[in-house]
Amino acid sequence: MASVTLSHIQKIYPHAEVKKGRRKKGQPPERKNNLKITAEGVVAVDDFNLEIADREFIVLVGPSGCGKSTTLRMVAGLEDISSGTLTIDGRVVNDVAPKDRDIAMVFQSYALYPHKTVYENMAFSLRLKKLPKDEIDRKVREAAEILDITQYLDRKPKALSGGQRQRVAIGRAIVRNPKVFLMDEPLSNLDAKLRNQMRAEIIKLRQRIDTTFIYVTHDQTEAMTLGDRIVIMKDGVIQQTGTPQEVFNHPRNLFVAGFIGMPQMNFFSAELHREKDGGYSVELGGMRVALSPEKAARLAAKGVGDQKITLGVRPENIELTDGAGGVEAAVDVSEMMGSEVHLHLSLFGRDMIVIVPTVRLGEDLHGRFAPGAFVRFTFDGSVAHVFDPETEKNLEY
Repeated sequence: MASVTLSHIQKIYPHAEVKKGRRKKGQPPERKNNLKITAEGVVAVDDFNLEIADREFIVLVGPSGCGKSTTLRMVAGLEDISSGTLTIDGRVVNDVAPKDRDIAMVFQSYALYPHKTVYENMAFSLRLKKLPKDEIDRKVREAAEILDITQYLDRKPKALSGGQRQRVAIGRAIVRNPKVFLMDEPLSNLDAKLRNQMRAEIIKLRQRIDTTFIYVTHDQTEAMTLGDRIVIMKDGVIQQTGTPQEVFNHPRNLFVAGFIGMPQMNFFSAELHREKDGGYSVELGGMRVALSPEKAARLAAKGVGDQKITLGVRPENIELTDGAGGVEAAVDVSEMMGSEVHLHLSLFGRDMIVIVPTVRLGEDLHGRFAPGAFVRFTFDGSVAHVFDPETEKNLEY
């Protein structure tokens, strides 16, 4: 168990086309594939700052190429740190070899020895440390019991399913009793049902071994269900850090708002108005909705005035209305999901999604939501998010 601190961490990969001296002093850096390019090369991770508490479960999440795995590999010592300071349990480890950092890593590809049994795979690192045989046996069997793979100890990896192999890979890390447990997309090779089961197993595992976890994934469901805190990354830069509920309820920018939540948040071009009584409202398609007092107070504290905005509302927070109220949109597609219907609507030439619980609907769903049919919708001011169209930042923060 240990705390981990990453202070101003930067990772630069030298670029063959970038030569020192090409860029004039003071000239802004180039961007290629949304990554910054300096005279030294491509910046894969830029000014990464994070304090991870002892026994905390941190999840790094973001799209492919955002720098999350590179960050994890720097913590593991598999990638050199270009600049900044990494400390584990109060010790600076920038130049410490991976084997001396007291960490264990589980990879996406399992990385098991195919010619060794499950027992031998799990015992391998302990034998390298020349531990007594009885201690090795005890540690291996304890880990196997935790992961419910005792019955597979004599099998070779090829005789196991994907989920069982991943448990073996996790068990191989557990036996080392590391200070920090690193996981790089360990469930991405599994099918959807098995991923759900393994997520639950990892939660149980965390409760039993009680160590510091740093977990990397591109799957926001894994991030939301596993992490004490989530670090959302884009183009090598941290976009927001917070608890799952914080980043869901209070996204700091358009990227976070669109990335967290499934289906993703709907975005509209709208207008923000400051009312005479000091409150705020948003106007969309002629409909005006008053924002909640809490949102109005945050906007007032920032001195926000009347302006054009990007309005964000999650699909589950939009309500269909009867009669003349609300905004009218055309149905493109309706998806029956059992307990709910996902309506894909067209509004002002843009797509949006509304989630409607079937308990609120009648029997004639196909007729009511046939392609080309029109529906009207509204939303409550407490669930509206307002973003600056240019900076893409949430105007409340």
